[in-house]
Amino acid sequence: MKEQSFEEGAGIQHQTKENDAYGNYRELGGIINEKDCVSALDRVGETTTFNKSLIRQAENIAKYAGIVLENSDGVDPRVKLYAVLRTDNKPEDVEYHHSQISDQRLFAEALRMLGDVDSLNKVIAAYPNISF
Repeated sequence: MKEQSFEEGAGIQHQTKENDAYGNYRELGGIINEKDCVSALDRVGETTTFNKSLIRQAENIAKYAGIVLENSDGVDPRVKLYAVLRTDNKPEDVEYHHSQISDQRLFAEALRMLGDVDSLNKVIAAYPNISF
């Protein structure tokens, strides 16, 4: 049985720097399609205010997993990316979307997108019942 990715994009080519980053994300097991991945990463830099409830959710997930967050310059980038991803709404014409996955799994996707393998492994170890 062939395994199908959640939000798998067809025919993705890995030629540009942006695509190389997406290729690395996919190699780490990433499930979010390239368009949504690139959009989320772009919006992190453009967003100046984040929902405090979402920030606390991500911080609690990180704390439980034993991840030390860097908050000296404001909110940790991993937490910001999680908050951006969590606020995405599922388009009507899409069957599967990252807005449908659990908070822990979405935080893991943010870690994958940023290439933070050490923290990703901590989340996987702390939350063994989330599906990967």
